[in-house]
Amino acid sequence: MAKSNFSSRARSADNRIQAWRSALGGKVTAITTQPEPRAIGTVARARQLQSGNFLFNGELVEAPRTSIWDIEQPSDAFTFALHGFEWLDDLAAAGDPAARSLAQDWLWQWIDRYGAARGPGWYPDLAGRRLIRWISHAPFVLKGRESRVSHKFFKSLGRQTNYLAHAWPDAAQGLPRVEALTGLLYAALSLEGAEGLLKGARRGLAKSCEALGEDGAVRSRNPEELLKLFTLLVWADHAQRDAGQPTDAAQQNAIALIAPTLRGLQLGDGALARFNGGGRGGDGQLDQALADSGNRSATRGKTMMGYTRLSAGRTTVIMDAAPPPEGDAGLRAHAGTLAFEMSAGRRPVIVNQGAGDAFGADWRHHARETHAHSTVEVAGASMARFVPMHVFGRPDTEALVDGPKQVALERAVDASGHWALASHDGYTASHGLFHERRLFMTPDGAELRGEDTLSAQSSRGQARFARMRESGVVTWCARFHLHPEVEASLDLGGDAVSLSLRSGEVWIFRQSGGDLALEPSTYLDQRRLNPRLTQQIVVSVAAMDYASRINWVVGRAGDRRHAVRDYETDQ
Repeated sequence: MAKSNFSSRARSADNRIQAWRSALGGKVTAITTQPEPRAIGTVARARQLQSGNFLFNGELVEAPRTSIWDIEQPSDAFTFALHGFEWLDDLAAAGDPAARSLAQDWLWQWIDRYGAARGPGWYPDLAGRRLIRWISHAPFVLKGRESRVSHKFFKSLGRQTNYLAHAWPDAAQGLPRVEALTGLLYAALSLEGAEGLLKGARRGLAKSCEALGEDGAVRSRNPEELLKLFTLLVWADHAQRDAGQPTDAAQQNAIALIAPTLRGLQLGDGALARFNGGGRGGDGQLDQALADSGNRSATRGKTMMGYTRLSAGRTTVIMDAAPPPEGDAGLRAHAGTLAFEMSAGRRPVIVNQGAGDAFGADWRHHARETHAHSTVEVAGASMARFVPMHVFGRPDTEALVDGPKQVALERAVDASGHWALASHDGYTASHGLFHERRLFMTPDGAELRGEDTLSAQSSRGQARFARMRESGVVTWCARFHLHPEVEASLDLGGDAVSLSLRSGEVWIFRQSGGDLALEPSTYLDQRRLNPRLTQQIVVSVAAMDYASRINWVVGRAGDRRHAVRDYETDQ
């Protein structure tokens, strides 16, 4: 979680004082309605915590026999993860006396050190996240506690609830605000003495749902952020129904809109496609959230939050077909327009490198550049710039600016298969070139054909390209990053790449119009301590004229001949 997602520190400080002075902390003495825990924890992570291995946000701190609040905290994101208490899900999943004792020790230490509105845990979204865990796992952490000790727990719940009642408007629109309001809703539904806050929490959550896009989109166009927001809305829906309260129509409508969008962004392995700073989602998280929502609609539009999907047989392709978000919405956005990810059955094949947040500032910046995506890069330059956020009053991150403005998409399905034609102007200002990508998938999903064209389409673009040519050859390349579990080998003669999947399938990549190479790459998996080494297919072209083009095909090996054909002859 980036600092830049948090609200004004000055306003939060005022709200902390209001929370400290509130009498609500003394009024909360019991949980009247116990919501069912819905977060998915793992016993394996609980055992890591018990052995003193603290892995948060991709960073590992080894400190056996040390309190979670005494360990060295390597980053703000690491610290915020501690104060959000998601680790309580893991200890509750273990459920044994040792895990319970550890959870109790750390929770009451937090109350003693930070409960008086002190420390880094007092931001609206963090407080909401923490309240959800404390309330959901109350039977687990209160078991065996004396009434005197339990009183401190309920008093802290009251103070945090009152803080959220004042502070939730400070949270940024989207996921941070929904997380804050869901925590407040849990408290209002469950805590004796907090019932009067329910109306405000429901009203705020309804307005947050109304602020989403027409297809339930978030401004960041981050699929994983949308999944987290959807999960919270589903939890809030269940909490209200379990308490005998109706769910607001705006919230129900948001769930109905988001569910098919998330299904459209799901690859064959059950994970999300990774775009604009989003990861694959937790193991089983997407399927669980969709199941809990009760929504089974598969109806989708031409695009889902600006992404388009081609799916046939057991093959799925998801392509980014919209401009990247800019400014505040682009704090984690990537310069990867027209990039795509592909899965064959449950095996990822072609991917983007992913988000680098968990691996430090250098990796975070690297992962956002065009070369980290399965799309076209011109002359080694990114299709967008990244500007330090002090330009917008925030010094701790970068915003994407000057990315593609005009992104077009056409879709068609006929007896021959599935077609998608997309284009963007991300290299027009810098090189005078317009990128057009055409994809075609056969009805059985055995072949994905592509065509990438770079062209100077206007007199101004041609003049700019000519000036670039004066300083040397303009080279562009199409990159196809491979999942680490794909074994790739350049065939003898260098005209094809064999892709062997762990399922036993073999796919063949061929191209015409450029030079084919197999180069090193990395795969950024937030669940791992370090980036994973992998490979990428690179097709390079020396652009001599105002238009240059490559054709390529990736097809399942078998009787089918995977020849590269010009689209004009297929139509």
